[in-house]
Amino acid sequence: MSAAAIQADSPASASGRAVNPWVIAILVALASFMEVLDTTIANVALPYIAGGMGVSEDEASWVVTTYLVANAIILTASSYLAKRFGRKPFFLISLGLFTLSSLLCGNAPNLNALLLFRILQGVGGGGMVPVAQSILADSFPPAKRGQAFALFGVAVVVAPVVGPTLGGWLSDNISWQWCFLVNVPVGVFAMAMIALVLREPKTARAERQSQQGNKFDVVGFILIATFLGALEVVLDRGLEYDWFGSPFIVTFATICGLAFVLMIPWEMSHRNPAVDLRMVASRQFGACFLVMLATGAILLATTQFLPQLVQQDFGYTATWAGLMLSPGGLVTMVMMFVVGRLAARVQPKYLIVAGAVIVALSMYDMTNVYGDLGFWYMARLRMLFGIGLPLIFVPIMTASFDGIHPSKTDQASAIINAARNTGGSIGVSIVSNVLTHRQQFHQNRLVEQVIPSSPQYQDTLQHVTNYFTANGSSLAQAHDQAIQWIGQQVQAQASFLGYMDAFWVLMLISLSAVPLALALRKVKLGGPVHMGH
Repeated sequence: MSAAAIQADSPASASGRAVNPWVIAILVALASFMEVLDTTIANVALPYIAGGMGVSEDEASWVVTTYLVANAIILTASSYLAKRFGRKPFFLISLGLFTLSSLLCGNAPNLNALLLFRILQGVGGGGMVPVAQSILADSFPPAKRGQAFALFGVAVVVAPVVGPTLGGWLSDNISWQWCFLVNVPVGVFAMAMIALVLREPKTARAERQSQQGNKFDVVGFILIATFLGALEVVLDRGLEYDWFGSPFIVTFATICGLAFVLMIPWEMSHRNPAVDLRMVASRQFGACFLVMLATGAILLATTQFLPQLVQQDFGYTATWAGLMLSPGGLVTMVMMFVVGRLAARVQPKYLIVAGAVIVALSMYDMTNVYGDLGFWYMARLRMLFGIGLPLIFVPIMTASFDGIHPSKTDQASAIINAARNTGGSIGVSIVSNVLTHRQQFHQNRLVEQVIPSSPQYQDTLQHVTNYFTANGSSLAQAHDQAIQWIGQQVQAQASFLGYMDAFWVLMLISLSAVPLALALRKVKLGGPVHMGH
């Protein structure tokens, strides 16, 4: 693409002469923040939702699953729809649907209605994020894109961290309905402002004209939607339903596999595919896709299981568990802008390697978890994690768009976001399984050591019994309390050892990004980006 062509598609044409592109960046990031927030805000509120609607927690957890599935499915169609209707109208329609369905979720009379509204919310939200990235790519010249993606990255990476804290606080102090209603005023404000300030670039209008003749790849979309939707259900429900011991999971796994097998030849031979698999198979974009999968896995798994660890084994409240993640969120915010500047000077591959190593270090330090760790030990490790994550996130955005033809940016963006979401589900699923199986394993090993005839056991029992009698219990009571205490210690140790194993796995996942990053080619920094066909 020539310098003149890039100039024609620069911020002036994308955002109108009078509007500072940063205003657009802030508005678009705000809308994306609300969307990503909703992937985790309901997690902490599930016990409240279950209680309020008179259903089991297992049934209530579909509130999270349905949102993720709807999100994954619409991502694949967002590229076509954005071109067909124009980015601005499509973004506003998505944001409008998201805001309206948030209002409906907050007023849902029963669980079935709530699940239906969550699906609508996922459809509205899933359309926003990839288009948001394309709007940013249009609104900023290539030299400034790193900083614009950094602001967007803050929204996408900090939102899952804010989710549990805000969800916990709202559920504890007001009501779980506010986990959804909180989106409404923000959504209305963002819609009004975006309608006022956003202008479509000339190229987008030309694209829309050319799109008139193109038919939507309905078969490809159905196959991809079925594959992603079934995969989400399998990952999310597998552990609860005992994986392949359950006919439900076997059915969905079969559907997922079939859709995947049929999707590849169809998409490869279609003139206008719903997802350009050749792009995913290319060295540059493919490596970015895999690194984003790993990043999504680590981000969502740690955001879900760190609060769980401190609530279960350290007795934190939902609010304090969220606060433990907050210093890391602040570090991430600051680092996003530092990395935004670095991205204009340093090759993405080196930044990603540095980030992956720092994240792996923070996971390695978490493998030393034991009962005496204080709040700040956890918070400090989360801050180290907050330094590493932006070093992966921002360069991935820059590197994945390198060499992509302007007409394919919407699709590239949708695929990268689908990788983040799917990676998140894979990460949560892996960690859930590691925790469940390894805690059981460690408990069995530890129980083998607790033999009533062993001198160590008798010695411990005697000491603990003496402690309880010294605190006013009768000898019989103290004896029972001591046995109970030893049982609790075994369970607590098994839990810690299970979490250690989970953090080892997450460390290996983050290190897997290093060879992938080194496979990336060098991109042109600062100047106009080379746009290949």
